[in-house]
Amino acid sequence: MTVVIADTSPRNYLILIGDVDVLHQLYSSIIIPVEVLHELTAAGAPPPVASWIRNKPGWIEVRTASAGVRPHLSVDLDSGELAAILLALHEPDALLLIDEAAGRNAASGLGLANTGTLGVLVAAGGAGQWPVRTTAAEARREAALKS
Repeated sequence: MTVVIADTSPRNYLILIGDVDVLHQLYSSIIIPVEVLHELTAAGAPPPVASWIRNKPGWIEVRTASAGVRPHLSVDLDSGELAAILLALHEPDALLLIDEAAGRNAASGLGLANTGTLGVLVAAGGAGQWPVRTTAAEARREAALKS
């Protein structure tokens, strides 16, 4: 069974466009590092995101990344991205949800399967679990209005 680990941005964007439930529909459960939890509730987080994560559903599990051996990465990643990659490295069949190009490139370089927000929405649309009612431009506009 695939273990799905999420960085901050995919969850953030999906909450803002009102489609966060596709994560549960596609993957049953999602693991987030404690660092991502902190980013989602930080002072600058959009109010709908902070509210959602404070009342997170049972299918969200928060874990601490292992303090063990850390891979050498040639890019600077924020704490949420790094913690998500570290968690994924310790799962034999992990899928990492991460949007930032540097993070995705680092994950790919370490052999980790990964996708971003649009990949999640494409998968949900293909599985008939996401009504293709929102174009990418509409989703960005809606997210900007709510943040």
